[in-house]
Amino acid sequence: MQHWKEGGHEQLCKPIKKAGGAEQYNANNKYAEAVGAAAEACAEDTKGQTCYICTQALHWKTKEGLVRMCGCRGTAGFAHVSCLAEQAKILVAEAEENNLADKAFNERWFRWSTCSLCERDHHGIVRCALGWGCWKTYVGRPETDTSRRFAMTALGNGLADVELHVDALVVREAELAMERRRGSRRITSVLRMQGNLAGSYEALGRLEEASEQYRQVYFGLMSTLGEEHLDTIGAANNYASSFARRERYAEARSLLRKTMPVARRVLPENDEAWFMMRMNFAAVLYEDSAATLDDVREAMTTLEDLAPITRRVLGCTHPTVGLIELSLRKARATLLRVRAMALSPAEVERLPSADKYAVMAIRAAQLRKL
Repeated sequence: MQHWKEGGHEQLCKPIKKAGGAEQYNANNKYAEAVGAAAEACAEDTKGQTCYICTQALHWKTKEGLVRMCGCRGTAGFAHVSCLAEQAKILVAEAEENNLADKAFNERWFRWSTCSLCERDHHGIVRCALGWGCWKTYVGRPETDTSRRFAMTALGNGLADVELHVDALVVREAELAMERRRGSRRITSVLRMQGNLAGSYEALGRLEEASEQYRQVYFGLMSTLGEEHLDTIGAANNYASSFARRERYAEARSLLRKTMPVARRVLPENDEAWFMMRMNFAAVLYEDSAATLDDVREAMTTLEDLAPITRRVLGCTHPTVGLIELSLRKARATLLRVRAMALSPAEVERLPSADKYAVMAIRAAQLRKL
């Protein structure tokens, strides 16, 4: 009505209607923006390469550039976001047409977030672009449609991966409300959505709300799926992290010591969830202000073992690799501090001058904190 009165109806409303409505129109535009941003971010890495799906450098229709944010190396894994989206769309359509069981359907659905060559998750702006592509594909379906519900999860995860946490929170709150509104009998579906919601709370600094959600998810999955289920292991890792974020390190250590033997037995050696759990365990060892020299040495040993493995498996540009290497640098700094504080006055006096001044500086910094 405003456009009719003030002008602009022809330019604004008709394209929206032609696209299929406001939600579809918005999804289309957001997808196009994200595809452009992804191609620009990957431009340096993709020079001189071609798409492994369509074999072209530029997409024949959209003229978009190539991307690659997965675990592929060398000349493998370069693709257009539109080709990746079309590949996933075709696989899901086949699963729906043939009424495949949940396991087979999920294997095809995960093509919306994983590379078909290395089987690793896409990350960063590429995951965000695929999230918008997934949402724009299924947004017009009814709320009860499985693919539409899964698309909301894909979009929320994509937004979170580029740290658009306020937007991700909106999507995740809407997703959980929709699931509860339709009276889902699958308690695990609701719990998984609560876990995603907790991640948004945590990223936005709402730590108490996040911890309560993580607590409900962990104990809910433990009672329904058991301790060896992958979702339960992931929930335990998240719950432990929420303790650490609130500096409740003893509780975090206790939960991780209980869960890690189970995870080691169940998860593949090169699984990213196993990497994250080991990194979190090391962090709760060295971040505790009451950490002993043995604690920090254990953390250092864990991270020094983990860093080269993750670089080899995930690739140097993967965000998890960056987190582990940052954690290793922090652990080394902590080790220096703990060693400096443990030296007796006589031991300090016997140090070379440069080392002595370094120890004195560390001790002075600790006193200022106190």
